[in-house]
Amino acid sequence: MLIRFNPSLIIAGTDEAGRGCLAGPVTAAAVILDGHTEYKQLNDSKKLSVRLRNMIRPMIEQHAICYSVAHLHPQTIDEINILNASIEAMHHALSDLKQNPEKILVDGNRFKPYGAVPYECVIKGDGKYLSIAAASVLAKTYRDAYMEKIHEEYPMYNWKKNKGYPTAEHREAIKKYGISPYHRKSFQLLPKQLKLEL
Repeated sequence: MLIRFNPSLIIAGTDEAGRGCLAGPVTAAAVILDGHTEYKQLNDSKKLSVRLRNMIRPMIEQHAICYSVAHLHPQTIDEINILNASIEAMHHALSDLKQNPEKILVDGNRFKPYGAVPYECVIKGDGKYLSIAAASVLAKTYRDAYMEKIHEEYPMYNWKKNKGYPTAEHREAIKKYGISPYHRKSFQLLPKQLKLEL
């Protein structure tokens, strides 16, 4: 069962989606939840069905004190690496919150200071704390919607299904069609034995 970290503090939970993808942005969300709404079905977004994620998202958006979502695109990922891009996306999301948090809860084990706000990294935090789980749902649903949108531009990669992750189908399409402007050139897009002309 997910819990609130400390009801007496203004807590911002933050998480990202798309870190392991070959294409598309890394997307981060930051959420400050209200202190009384029950989120009975809220969980780590990876443990929820698409239907449940899409049902929970408007509930989070309606009842949260504030929330923000930020995309960091492939060019930046290639320039600063995916870890730094993930953290920067979280910083962008935090900076767009309408209220300043008193503490930040971060999913995972790596973060960089955000101003003077204290933070805590929580491994598998999206399965422990409501605010991180809410951020994971927003990051995942917003990123999925983005990938479905750019799928219309490059349908051959089937991003509406694989969302940019390294599935066999996605890699086969890269092998056949080459890369798009949405692919991350710093990633190993194909197995080493299959050379790709960038």
